[in-house]
Formats: sequence, C-alpha cells, structure tokens
Amino acid sequence: MGMSSGGGDRAPLGEINVTPMVDVMLVLLIIFMVAAPMMSTGVSVDLPDAHAPRMELDEDKLLLSITEEQKVYLGETEVPVENLEQALRTNARLAADHELYVQADESVPYGFVVRVFAAARQAGVTTLGLVTDPAAGAAPSAPGGGEAN
Repeated sequence: MGMSSGGGDRAPLGEINVTPMVDVMLVLLIIFMVAAPMMSTGVSVDLPDAHAPRMELDEDKLLLSITEEQKVYLGETEVPVENLEQALRTNARLAADHELYVQADESVPYGFVVRVFAAARQAGVTTLGLVTDPAAGAAPSAPGGGEAN
C-alpha cells in the first residue's frame, strides 16, 4: 500500500506560525482605536466654594483683569485682546513662574473669557488662578481660597 507513517525522514518544524497572533493583535488594535475616544471624560475642575474666603494676592503675581466693557488689563496696562498672547509671551514675571491670576466682571460673556484663557495657554501659562469676591458672611481673609487651576 503506498502510505507512509510520516515518521522517519522528516525534520521537525522549526518555525512558529505567527499569522494567528498578528490577526489577534490587529483586532485588539482596532478595538482600542475605536474605544479610546469614548473613554475621555473631559477636564476635572474644582470650582471655588461660593463661601470661600478672600484670596490674598502676592504683589509679585501677575493679575489680568477683564472689565464689563470687555477691556483686558495686564496689571494696570490695557492690552487689546488681539495682542494679548504676544504681551503675555514677552512678560518677564510670567516667563519666570508661568502663573497668571484672572479676575473678570460677572457680566462678561463666557465666550470672551474663554478666548482670554486660550490666549494665556498659548502664551505658556500653566497655572490660571481665578480671583473671586467672597460671598456675604464668608470667613476672614486666608491664603489660598478662591483659586482654581
């Protein structure tokens, strides 16, 4: 009969077939690429308590103010919002500590404040402090209150 038992003359197979492993890895890669954008939850922000004590500002810290008329002041100097990023980039105090405190009038539109924050981030600000007035009946002045990063 012409059948062979397949035992004697064949050498053992020395290579592993990696095709199934590559297929599994590609499927996992596609799953993670699709699922990753769904896992982002946004930025976690700790908003200051409405009854937070007044924050003491150091004289060395840079203060950016936004008035009701949507005018932006860096310290006591008015800066057009179009030139704000450049003014922040060239500021010596900001270059040293990358920290900026912002106070805005409550009637300023949210979109305008966001534009100011975006310009600050583009200029290299890593810490933004929000300066607020304490609510009526708040505790006396203490350092560190009324700030959010």
